[in-house]
Amino acid sequence: MTQQKRFDYKGKFTLVTGASKGLGKAYAEELAARGSNLVLVARSEAELETLAVALRRDYKVRAEVIQADLGDVSAPGKIVESLERMGIELDLLVNNAAVGYSGKFFSRSLEEELTPVIVNAHSLVALTHLLGKKMMERGSGGIINIGSNGAFQPLAYNATYTATKAFVLLLSEALAQEMKGSGVRMMIASPGPTATEFFTQSPTTVKREKMDSAQSVARRTLDDYVRGKVLSYPGRFSTRAGTWISRILPRETTAAIAAHISKSMGFDR
Repeated sequence: MTQQKRFDYKGKFTLVTGASKGLGKAYAEELAARGSNLVLVARSEAELETLAVALRRDYKVRAEVIQADLGDVSAPGKIVESLERMGIELDLLVNNAAVGYSGKFFSRSLEEELTPVIVNAHSLVALTHLLGKKMMERGSGGIINIGSNGAFQPLAYNATYTATKAFVLLLSEALAQEMKGSGVRMMIASPGPTATEFFTQSPTTVKREKMDSAQSVARRTLDDYVRGKVLSYPGRFSTRAGTWISRILPRETTAAIAAHISKSMGFDR
């Protein structure tokens, strides 16, 4: 059996969505530190430009910026058009951008509940298809989809967000099988609570020191990709252990336990 060649980030071109802050920014910085050129995508052009300047200065890599709102269904196509204008052929796509609102499902507007579906699922599928197809045609490249440990069980008070992450998990695992032997790889990363701005809109009682740092999650994710993993758990061991409950207990019991935990963390408010 032929041993898979280890992936080297140096000199490659990686596109990171949601790159202006939080985990996306951590991925961009870690990739630049490993020598990867970058295409940074997010809504905030000013923050992206500031990051791009810093990455060029500190790591001597190429860093391009594409301003896009992935809550707009036309955004993925426009991103592809921008890449073509830049003459950039991607080696790696990191689908990191995500939106999530905690609280009771019926306490929020329909628009708010549909936004995570568009950003986390629709845009991810579109980018995976549009950019992944190009990789498949040339027989090289890779995609890392950022999921969540919340994808492994229904989670009350985070219902829509975790449902979209369950979608991402199953999609990624299925595509990883379809892509075997193509020269293109798929990996799904499932981090747990991470100390980023993501939790600022959630009145959670979880202290930041109990969360994983964005830097450690980014580092472990990229290390796992080099190792050839399909499913990455880039957080602490307890996060991974928590996903085992849904494989043992009846689903209704799992949902009840998850709802209790979610409520105790303050997500029901």
